[in-house]
Amino acid sequence: MMRLPMQASAEGLDVAFVGVPLDTGTSNRPGARFGPRQIRAESAMVRRYNGSTGAAPFDSLRVADIGDVNVNLYNLPNSCRLIREAYQEIVASGCVPLTLGGDHTITYPILQALAAKATMHGTGLAWPPCLDQARSCGTGARGCSHRHRGHGSGGEDLPREPVPALCGGRAAGLRPRGSDRHPSSSYDPDPHKYCREQGFRLVLAEECWMKSLEPLMRQALEIIRGCKGLNIVGCDLVEVAPMYDVSGNTALLGANLLFEMLCVLLGVKAL
Repeated sequence: MMRLPMQASAEGLDVAFVGVPLDTGTSNRPGARFGPRQIRAESAMVRRYNGSTGAAPFDSLRVADIGDVNVNLYNLPNSCRLIREAYQEIVASGCVPLTLGGDHTITYPILQALAAKATMHGTGLAWPPCLDQARSCGTGARGCSHRHRGHGSGGEDLPREPVPALCGGRAAGLRPRGSDRHPSSSYDPDPHKYCREQGFRLVLAEECWMKSLEPLMRQALEIIRGCKGLNIVGCDLVEVAPMYDVSGNTALLGANLLFEMLCVLLGVKAL
């Protein structure tokens, strides 16, 4: 990733890039399991310094790529367990994981690992943790009968599943009624009701039409750069499916957004 050294574990690192090649939580087209591989390939284009903010992450932090989590593509609950256990080891070393997905399902076990670390050790982290999402998918997937749901239901499952001390958060750019992938259809009359009740601030894409986006910090770069100064304990970028990304531009954008996430972590100095 980004021509960084490879390392077998997160020991001794401040930040680790981690791949989670899982897409068995998808409700329609799989393919995001190949996202980490393609993001890494395109990330060779990413340079050392942030020309807009002056951030010099590689001069400030110890960063490496520690490879992929070993998931079970035939068993979603088992994969979630494997992801959670792998991230428990990563955060136990004091390392911040930056994740290459994989579908949205992976956020759930990652948050479990981060929250469990805070519950056991507590010091040095800003808890209760808050989930900040910029996503185009919905926060409910009643069509999935599995306990762990799938990639479209992370926001609905997180408050009710065992994620210790998780407080609300924000999800911006959610699919509106009448969107491109699911035009005017939903499993429920109010698919986001549960998330609002749990304290999430939801901003549907249709609420952003024909108005300034600045008050919502909606665009990807604004959201990421707006997090500078926060005690960020982990980030993930998901749903890159190379077979639907013929030009490679989506994977390249993903690599650049991960670089931006790296640039806003605590300890990164600006030149």
